[in-house]
Amino acid sequence: MAEEATIFDKILTGEIPADKVYEDDDVLAFRDINPQAPVHVLVIPKRRAERFAELKHSDTGFAGRLFQGVSRVATELGLDDDGYRVVVNNGRNGQQTVEYLHVHILGGRGMTWPPG
Repeated sequence: MAEEATIFDKILTGEIPADKVYEDDDVLAFRDINPQAPVHVLVIPKRRAERFAELKHSDTGFAGRLFQGVSRVATELGLDDDGYRVVVNNGRNGQQTVEYLHVHILGGRGMTWPPG
């Protein structure tokens, strides 16, 4: 049975528009439609994985390219000097809402710990 297309699959194909901030051969980054900080960007790999937990079964290059993309996006958004938060929600208890691995970059304000 084929995987059901997620909103991120549809953004990658152009079926759903997104406010893109970065794209290369491996990742796509776009602004979150419900931002939780002044800067809230999602970074998705162009090769689909449903959860962070799947990285243990993937080649190290896949994870490396994803996190290099996250770093490049943060730099391009001017977040390096003041800092930012990188979040990966994994599974139901981790509050993952889309079954497609994605990384949140949150910045532009001070973050508190622990988060809600």
